[in-house]
Amino acid sequence: MKYVGLQSQIWKNNIRSVLLLILFPLVIFALVMVFWLIYSVYQSEAEIDPVSGFLRTIPWVAAGVMLWFTIAWSSHSSMINRATGSRPLQRKENKRVYNIVENLSIAAGMKRMPAINVIEDDSLNAFASGINEKTYTISLSRGIIDKLDDDELESVIAHELTHIRNRDVRLLIISVIFVGIFAFATQALLRGTMYGGVGRRRDSKGGAAIILIIILAAIGWLLTTLFRFALSRKREYLADAGSAELTHKPYALASALRKVSGDPRIEAVTRKDVAQMFIENPGVKKKGASFSTLFATHPPIQDRIRVLEQMM
Repeated sequence: MKYVGLQSQIWKNNIRSVLLLILFPLVIFALVMVFWLIYSVYQSEAEIDPVSGFLRTIPWVAAGVMLWFTIAWSSHSSMINRATGSRPLQRKENKRVYNIVENLSIAAGMKRMPAINVIEDDSLNAFASGINEKTYTISLSRGIIDKLDDDELESVIAHELTHIRNRDVRLLIISVIFVGIFAFATQALLRGTMYGGVGRRRDSKGGAAIILIIILAAIGWLLTTLFRFALSRKREYLADAGSAELTHKPYALASALRKVSGDPRIEAVTRKDVAQMFIENPGVKKKGASFSTLFATHPPIQDRIRVLEQMM
């Protein structure tokens, strides 16, 4: 796959970021309206006006979404660090890594070198994160630092720098935040149903309303998750191509990906939304599950290697 160019990809990802910022709230508002339409039919004898119900509810829903987004946006770095078990890597700990990142940042024309984190895990994986120059970070597992040679490690870091330059990381963080809203709402409502005793309520209509909200929240989670998957796969091919363009060593990234594919599992990573940020999904692979490939966050690593080999 030919790298389409930095400015072109930045422009496309900026447009996608704006569309996501518009699309996700629209999904929330649409589901709130659907709730009132269904609920008004169920409560027909009470003559509930769905439009009035929607207009009364939506300011509270919008305020909740804005509050969630603001908190998640401002604390995304600490959230990701907790979810991956990563910590800052000091220059004196590993000058080799710092030199590679610094040299590539200069070659890429970046104004500021990203921070470097390490995940204390012997498996091989890496990811980039951040929303601006102050928060851009490249995280490397201990295994990928120790088990790759200089050319291979340089190609992996160039891959992650390309994600940063393309604004892939900002786009992913926006999607993670919005998917998290539905995931949290669905789980909270399900727990409230299980432990709060909806079945014990005498008001069966109130219980039905809660069940309806749970169903709609689950639908919202599914829709936003599908949006997230749609963002994921092509960006890996483009980052691979960007790495090859930056280092002029596609063979090194192909070799690195072969090693990564043998052991990408990071024990600390259990959240699927965070897993999509890695160079290879760090979760447990399910072999032979053709249906699951429809929902994969990454293209098959053998396909990526094949494309890189065509660049040699």
